[in-house]
Amino acid sequence: MSKICPITNKGTKMAGRYSNRVRATQFNPTGKVRRHTNLQKKKIYIPELDKTVTLKLSTKALKTINKNGAYQTLKKAGLI
Repeated sequence: MSKICPITNKGTKMAGRYSNRVRATQFNPTGKVRRHTNLQKKKIYIPELDKTVTLKLSTKALKTINKNGAYQTLKKAGLI
């Protein structure tokens, strides 16, 4: 599985590092770092289909599933 959430389409991002020396100097490059999404491997039971699906989801997608329901959320994302 890839490092992209299928529901929210969140992936990795490139970001800058922060240095405390920024306060002392006006220009202090510290390089770039890759920020990964918070993906969790979860088994989700779908009562409408009477089956279990294993997905790698972001934590925001898990909140969306809890709010809207598994079947409706996965159907909207095109996973069912």
